[in-house]
Amino acid sequence: MFRNPGFCKLGTALIASGMAASLSLAAGEGSMTLGDNGRPSFSIDMSYPYDYSSIVPYEGQHSAIYQHIDENLGAHIGNLQRWLRQPSISAQSVGIDDMANLLVDDFRDMGFQEVERVPTDGHPGVWAYYDAGAPKTLMVYMMYDVQPVNPEDWQSPPFDAAMVDHPAGKAIMARGATNQKGPQRAFLNALESIIAVEGTLPVNLMITAEGEEELGSPHYPQIIDKYEDRLRTADGVIFPMNMQSPSGDINLFLGVKGIAYWELEARGGKWGGPVTSEIHGSYKAALDSPVWRLVQALALLTTPDGNTANVPGFYEGIRPPTEEEQSLIAASLQGANRMSAVKDAFGIERWMDDADPEQLVMEMTYTPTLNIDGIYAGYTGEGMKTILPHKATAKMDSRLPVGIDPDEHLAKIRAFLDANGYADILLRKLSGYPAAQTSVDTALVQAALGVTRKYAGTPSVNPRIAGSAPFYQFTERLKLPMMPWGLGYGNGAHAPNEIMLIEPAEGTDAAGLAEIEKAYVDFIYALSAD
Repeated sequence: MFRNPGFCKLGTALIASGMAASLSLAAGEGSMTLGDNGRPSFSIDMSYPYDYSSIVPYEGQHSAIYQHIDENLGAHIGNLQRWLRQPSISAQSVGIDDMANLLVDDFRDMGFQEVERVPTDGHPGVWAYYDAGAPKTLMVYMMYDVQPVNPEDWQSPPFDAAMVDHPAGKAIMARGATNQKGPQRAFLNALESIIAVEGTLPVNLMITAEGEEELGSPHYPQIIDKYEDRLRTADGVIFPMNMQSPSGDINLFLGVKGIAYWELEARGGKWGGPVTSEIHGSYKAALDSPVWRLVQALALLTTPDGNTANVPGFYEGIRPPTEEEQSLIAASLQGANRMSAVKDAFGIERWMDDADPEQLVMEMTYTPTLNIDGIYAGYTGEGMKTILPHKATAKMDSRLPVGIDPDEHLAKIRAFLDANGYADILLRKLSGYPAAQTSVDTALVQAALGVTRKYAGTPSVNPRIAGSAPFYQFTERLKLPMMPWGLGYGNGAHAPNEIMLIEPAEGTDAAGLAEIEKAYVDFIYALSAD
């Protein structure tokens, strides 16, 4: 149970289609009442932030292991480059088998007693188990796939893994450098140094790696299926990650939103429009257009500004902030404005509704989204091709806070389209899973916070981020605490010129590779001691 002193009362105002709705909260989660299609707006009392001074910085020193890391840093950099030079683009099935085999070989070379490729209905998984005969067992979630690339957009070829000069220092530039191959291989480097010096690890390790995270992890549950009973015996789960800014500030999070990802497709049929193929554009004088039909259906889903969903029940079920969440948010808002850094990084000129930092954090944490990822139909090449397309498709996603089930969410959208005369539009689910979150009070998180305070001072800890990952497999299915964690700076995930910082420049306070690995060493020992 959360015990940070000073629970802060939550006040709210809800605005929905010009109609006020009420939200009343007492201690704990409280309750929520929404008007039809109401979009919630949250505010919190900042008077009782989480007290990080109660967390003692990790005091352990593992000098021989640190020395091994320093002496073998060149080889450790080579390990990162070796992983990054192997393409593994899940969306295009490029290099997937080779990357899975690379993981298998590395785990065997490290001394894992069990290493297997795990067949799924999609890309293969990898299982590895290191039995140290220790009282504690750590599960490690890994993803070995990466996003597609447009090589012409890169300053250095995306699979060369070259060392480049960056304003923050020397960095490796490659697809997967920070998302997520770089930090994952750095974690393994740390394990190798522990084993080299001590002969074994202070904890047992279970690793489940998937090759479909960038596809929404549709078959990751099949990997868990095979080892579920054993995985339930673990003491927690870590996802190695670079989590510092160049200034050294570290923003941690304890969970993620869920996601629903789907396609809407309008095709010609009994309602009208061409049926089997595109036809000459002059026939628009006599035929309906599937493209216009899709556009009209999409416009129906939201208010004209695109910011509030019109779907009945869209905002129902959101779990209001708990005591723990309120205190963590209050503390994070007293620190650096991380959303300001995001604004600068992406050249954003204005937040929706000119939101202030508190509003932004609450929206990103608690509000479900309705987003169009892409629309395609007909001819989009150079020059002219006057046609009437026979189909049009939109890819869409919703990021879902705790309390909203993705299948129920899609069912509401389906029902809304049907009720408004768009039953012919196909809704095709591509992926979906619920939100996930871990308590700050767990031994796993407290160990990570202690090491964080040793290397990076006081962190900012957010209940969850606005993005999504299949962490519910750990928190809901396996009932394990789970946390993404690690030092280091990376940038460019899902974008050109992705980098991971290796050697900080003067004035850059983020950890370089050696310090990243030493922090992973400390975390392993801190967890073993609890």
